[in-house]
Amino acid sequence: MTATAALKAVIFDCDGILVNTEPLHYRAFQEVLVPLGLGHDFNEYMARYIGFDDRDAFIEAFGSAGLPMDEVLLGKLVKAKEQALREIVAQGLDTFPGVVELVRDLASHRVPLAVASGALRVEVRHFIESLGLKELFSVIVAADDVAKSKPDPETYLVALDELGKELDDSSVDPGRVIAIEDTPAGIRSAKAAGLYVIAVTNSFPRERLVDADCVVDSLERLDYGRLVSMVEHER
Repeated sequence: MTATAALKAVIFDCDGILVNTEPLHYRAFQEVLVPLGLGHDFNEYMARYIGFDDRDAFIEAFGSAGLPMDEVLLGKLVKAKEQALREIVAQGLDTFPGVVELVRDLASHRVPLAVASGALRVEVRHFIESLGLKELFSVIVAADDVAKSKPDPETYLVALDELGKELDDSSVDPGRVIAIEDTPAGIRSAKAAGLYVIAVTNSFPRERLVDADCVVDSLERLDYGRLVSMVEHER
């Protein structure tokens, strides 16, 4: 597997970038939280919970209500949400304009591709398989693989380490790796790991994404050549 000297790899967030699943995650969380008296509307979900992995979302919900949480209960909640999401996703899954085209274009130029997500691995694999892109991502880092979720940089640091193994390069320059994100937490995570970050306004307005190196409204106008130019210009 190879890449250009300028662009070593591209790491995609999953929810809100590869697939339009935030409304689906919201519905799945509500199926678990509403019977417990902890339901909230979609605006609150977008304001407080987006960017959290499942564990941290439940911890936040219980903590805000002043309710106790332990590992046994947390595990049950996560499994219940996973089952609810699986049933919802079976009804259909949407992506965003330009996503499939960009992934395939990068793959055609032999750019290593990874997913760095706060979702569970089983969910991520199902999502990218549904898009017909499963074989194009050599690395997946999900909530199961890290102790700390975004905005902590661990997710991206693990992805860089795995990409280094793919490239047979134990010290991949993170400045030559692009992360594509849609949330402030995701941007902070990727920037803390040293990556060049492109933010897409799929989930937040442009003014909430200003910490990214570049903000776009869609992936439709991005391709291999433009991503290489971005990294070269930054350097």
